[in-house]
Amino acid sequence: MYGRVCARLRALVWRARAMRGVRSDAGMVTSEYALGLVAAAGFAVVLYRVLTSGTVGAKLQSMVEKALDAGM
Repeated sequence: MYGRVCARLRALVWRARAMRGVRSDAGMVTSEYALGLVAAAGFAVVLYRVLTSGTVGAKLQSMVEKALDAGM
């Protein structure tokens, strides 16, 4: 049983490697670029909203002030 499973797996791996050589995906298509652009823009909006919120802004300001005061 184990020998047949190993032989079948080897055949599947060989077939997958052979298919990879035939079908070459060199890059993203236009729809993937568009989806990536929309996702990046959405992430940028969320990050902007978080960083400009009152709580995070106050924390960042206190961290910068503490870092500037640490040297003196």
